[in-house]
Amino acid sequence: MHSYAHAIANVARVICKNADMARPALPSADDLLVLLEVGRSGRFTTAADALGLNHTTVSRRIAALEKSLGGRVLARGSAGWELTPLGQDALQAAERLDAVLRELTAGPGDSDALDDVVRLSATDGFSAYIAAPAAARLRQRHPGLAMEIVTATRRATQQRTGLDIEIVVGEPQVHRAEATRLAPYVLGLYASRGYLDSHDAPRTVKEVADHGLVYFIDSMLQVDDLDVARSFVPSMADAVTSTNVFVHVEATRAGAGLGLLPCFMADRHDDLVRLLPERIEVKLDYWLVARPEASRRPGVAAVTAELHLAARSMQDALMGRRRTSR
Repeated sequence: MHSYAHAIANVARVICKNADMARPALPSADDLLVLLEVGRSGRFTTAADALGLNHTTVSRRIAALEKSLGGRVLARGSAGWELTPLGQDALQAAERLDAVLRELTAGPGDSDALDDVVRLSATDGFSAYIAAPAAARLRQRHPGLAMEIVTATRRATQQRTGLDIEIVVGEPQVHRAEATRLAPYVLGLYASRGYLDSHDAPRTVKEVADHGLVYFIDSMLQVDDLDVARSFVPSMADAVTSTNVFVHVEATRAGAGLGLLPCFMADRHDDLVRLLPERIEVKLDYWLVARPEASRRPGVAAVTAELHLAARSMQDALMGRRRTSR
């Protein structure tokens, strides 16, 4: 009980950093835990579902917390509710409170068990072929550990929106976060066997211009390194473009054109043929981004370690050095 009381008593001291600021009223533990859920999801409705409350109650709890702290903890952003600086401080206190409560409710012999929800954002291909199997292996060892995988191809976020780990392409420029290089991977140019039955395979990079490109939508691409990849095939006209790399793979398999595809995804399909591998090979890097306060949680640390292990085990496939089975 001492740990619980200590966590609550420290909330005001964590938030009230300015010595001239009047000491706020002691915030409610329930209100802090509501903020924790809103901070993780960025949405009142999602937090309400997770807590078994309704939207109105969540809104009222946040308003009560802001009144006790004397300022706004949330602000509307493009992707939902984002934490203000005051909200970030309050969330750190809420995370410590949540950890203490979990310790109090842990049963005998549960000291090594992981009981947490870890939210990960990653590209479509990484999510499906690296993150999802890693999550399954972790679940086998730690049934109390849940993973939420959000698929997105974008830069690392500058604002905390409930993500514990982000996997991005290219070295990110982040503040108040730690970025580590996770693994290199390669894009190659592919065509389906059916497409090559009716079209001459390009023998030079110049001849690639006679074919349509299957790739990302240029105007919607947010990742600089993926945009630079187009420079390897600059004269190709767009054939089918999409924000989803699985669409790239399936459009290429269907014969829409030549696809610039991750080798670890394309090589799973025997009906795809890699073209000009010595001339067209785009090397990119996956980076892992996590904020220090998230990394200190055992669940987040376990997911991070498993992702590093998974990436190392797939090194040959990621680099296009071998075909993987279907």
